[in-house]
Amino acid sequence: MQQVQRRSLHQARDSPAFASRLNPLMPRLGGLAKPVASAQYVGRRNFSGARVHAAPNDAVAAASELARTGAKLDVKKVLVVGSGGLSIGQAGEFDYSGSQAIKALKEANIETVLVNPNIATVQTSHELADHVYFAPVTPQYLAQIIEKERPDGIMLAFGGQTALNCGVQLDKMGVMEKFNVRVLGTSVRTLELSEDRDLFAKALKDIDIPVAQSTAVNTVQDALDAAKEIKYPVIVRSAYALGGLGSGFAANETELQALASQSLSLCPQILVERSMKGWKEVEYEVVRDAQDNCVTVCNMENFDPLGIHTGDSIVVAPSQTLSDEEYHMLRTAAIKIVRHMGVVGECN
Repeated sequence: MQQVQRRSLHQARDSPAFASRLNPLMPRLGGLAKPVASAQYVGRRNFSGARVHAAPNDAVAAASELARTGAKLDVKKVLVVGSGGLSIGQAGEFDYSGSQAIKALKEANIETVLVNPNIATVQTSHELADHVYFAPVTPQYLAQIIEKERPDGIMLAFGGQTALNCGVQLDKMGVMEKFNVRVLGTSVRTLELSEDRDLFAKALKDIDIPVAQSTAVNTVQDALDAAKEIKYPVIVRSAYALGGLGSGFAANETELQALASQSLSLCPQILVERSMKGWKEVEYEVVRDAQDNCVTVCNMENFDPLGIHTGDSIVVAPSQTLSDEEYHMLRTAAIKIVRHMGVVGECN
């Protein structure tokens, strides 16, 4: 009976009807790493792959191409940047993911260099990385370590916001180009697009993803002017900030002036956005490789509505209150965004 069932399953798997229901990012069950030859259907709203939605945005196109180029490199030595001290937004998950990255690199016979000042982590154990630097995760220290170790590549995705910001700064300082170090995974240009609130909003508009009315500003007066146009209440979001640092809600001009002053003292740019306080908050964990294959690992629903920071709340996975149509619509949007931005690796 088991043999009959197994044979029937194989026959069903090979049928066109079954294949059409498969995730289109996997051309065949055995071909996950195979590039998708053409844009295909992804979800209920008939969104297609990155080739259909390639908007005339040079920055996004460059980021995606850089990511693909980086994935093809033949590297011998890689610098893994840790997150340092644990905090909201870069806690134990980065110790775990960084440890797995080092193990994967060692299995590929690639020499590893780790920078992480936090001795209370698994990844700093002597049996993992070949070289460990208990140094501050700052652009200045990383530049010195790169000059000494001369790695072929650098991984920024395993150190939280701290590592991402350092990678952007190192690129601006010219360190990457000077020592011929390539970013493995998501490119620096994609990091800039995702961390810069204004560029990110424009990138989403390029692919018809609806976003709340917002304006990116660099001064308190510009923030006040933007709020007059958007109308109160508004939410202030900080760029290049960790765990919601410098973000908050403002119901009037007085509150916004105080909040904007505080936020701009922590980061160079803030986004003044129409308040969505009270809305349902849902996240999707998406993994994409350099061959444009995407997998949605899971979706998560915040127990509390928007307005309560995730670090102060709990998250339920999978979501409990979304309809099937809502689930697939959001999944499609998540894949569409990840492909358009050129992310390589995991993101949410």
